[in-house]
Amino acid sequence: MRNEAMDAFVERVRADSDIVAVVSSYVALKKKGNRYWGCCPFHHENTPSFSVVPEQGFFYCFGCHVGGNVFKFLSLIENIPYFDAIKWQAEKLNIPLPQRERSASQMARDKKIEELRRVHEMAQAFFHNCLTKTHYGDAAKAYLAGRGIDASIIEAFGIGCAPPAWDKLAVAFQKRGVPPALLEESGLVTKRQKSDGYYDRFRDRAIIPIRDARGRVVAFGGRILSTGEPKYLNSPETLIFNKRRLLFGLDRAHRAIARAGFAVVVEGYMDAISVAAAGIENVVASLGTAFTAEQARLLLRYAPELRFCYDSDAAGQEATLRALAVARDAGAAVKVLRVPDGKDPDEYIRKYGKEAFQTLIEAALPYVEYRMMRVLEAADKESLQGRLDALSSLLPVFAEVKSPAELGSYIVRTARELTLDEGLIRAEIGRAGGSLASPAAARETTRRAFKKADDALRRAGRVVLATAWRDAPITEHIAALVPFAAFPTAEQTQALSWLHDLHAAGEAPTDARAQAELTEAAIAEISRALAEDTAAADALEAYDDSMRRLRKAYLAQLYEEHTRRADQWEKENDARFLQELAQIQRIKNEMEGL
Repeated sequence: MRNEAMDAFVERVRADSDIVAVVSSYVALKKKGNRYWGCCPFHHENTPSFSVVPEQGFFYCFGCHVGGNVFKFLSLIENIPYFDAIKWQAEKLNIPLPQRERSASQMARDKKIEELRRVHEMAQAFFHNCLTKTHYGDAAKAYLAGRGIDASIIEAFGIGCAPPAWDKLAVAFQKRGVPPALLEESGLVTKRQKSDGYYDRFRDRAIIPIRDARGRVVAFGGRILSTGEPKYLNSPETLIFNKRRLLFGLDRAHRAIARAGFAVVVEGYMDAISVAAAGIENVVASLGTAFTAEQARLLLRYAPELRFCYDSDAAGQEATLRALAVARDAGAAVKVLRVPDGKDPDEYIRKYGKEAFQTLIEAALPYVEYRMMRVLEAADKESLQGRLDALSSLLPVFAEVKSPAELGSYIVRTARELTLDEGLIRAEIGRAGGSLASPAAARETTRRAFKKADDALRRAGRVVLATAWRDAPITEHIAALVPFAAFPTAEQTQALSWLHDLHAAGEAPTDARAQAELTEAAIAEISRALAEDTAAADALEAYDDSMRRLRKAYLAQLYEEHTRRADQWEKENDARFLQELAQIQRIKNEMEGL
């Protein structure tokens, strides 16, 4: 059910928002005609392909194909949900958010979330002050200095320390009026089992604040400073902390990831801090847990490629293989950094410096290269069975290779490494056939099929779509000539049907309503159509030409359908054969006249 007050609020914020002014605060724009152009902030490029259409309130990038309205831009650039972007802009414009009715449980949950955020901010200040302003911080400072973390990095990440005492935080916060139950629910303290009271979860540890995508502290990680286990300890999951859906450092790194076109993914927050401190900003960490599909999708908002740099030990490399599978299933292009000497990223940077680590990033191995290297390194090359087992393990890897030349080079290399005949390897690949293709490979093939060349029909559809956006009544003329379902893409079909329904209801389209009611793909198609549209004197001629092209394609489709039916009726000696012939002739005559 639509909320009229909320719709009015969104429309007011939209109407008061100047998309050029908003985008210009992040991107240098230059006006050309009735468009503004700049380098896209969502992917790395040197030639501007990012366009803003102020009249219609949309942006579109012809490089990475991202598009939408001013709120969509803010949600992407600030790494916040779409509705939060609306509220963000409303706050800037001093437009109050309408109050909505909430159930008692909703109000209680919202209150608890607010309380948890407040107590985590208090805890971050407590830990940071312990490190920087008290003698409790001496051991932590020495530890951090040994890892190359200086005062500027401590401030940038808000690093702190937990005193070695059992209940310093618990006592201090209860004196400040924080309820013990809230402290326990936050994961900052634990209830004593054999006596009354609480003790601190984090004791004698360097403390790393864990922030959500908006930079709010939602949890902590603690590294032990003396002897003891566990070496690393994280906050438990709470209403505001779900480790499957969060990446350490993303609040700082998302713009750098978009600029670079890829994210560097490391295992833990200390690795991420060391890499970022070395000046490599597009780095995040998966908090020591298994890399998840949610984390992959989160990163794919900003870049299409992920480069993994987990520890070089056996456990780290097994984690790498699992992460690669998850990332590829999510649609990411993947590479792997090989850190020499069995070191983790933090150790390597401290020993060899930023430039050496940057070289590792640039030399990251593509997926197939990495898989081959892993199999060949582990192979028992002394026995025939060991070499054949290695070849068997490589067959699924070879199924990922699309280029015959590339596959040929891998076959030559494998034959040399395993001392096997090239003909044998080719025969095994031939016998395996297409059955080895992984689900990820099949999805990649499907994606490539859908990312076909931008043909004339699709361009014609965008011309018609742009015209319909400016003049919704023309959808009646469009529908009379070409059914919306016959348009080149599902996105154009959805957008035109939506515009037609709005016209029938006597309503006009807005970018905010489109963003709320259409799919992301349909919005991107509208954005592109408007970015390409000249809306000049030849607009009517362009529309007529496009409709003629689309009508001819639709008639060709009808011609094939009637021809198939005519063949069927003729074989069955059915009288409807003559009716189909008449339809075929009518269609043919119209096609020749176009």
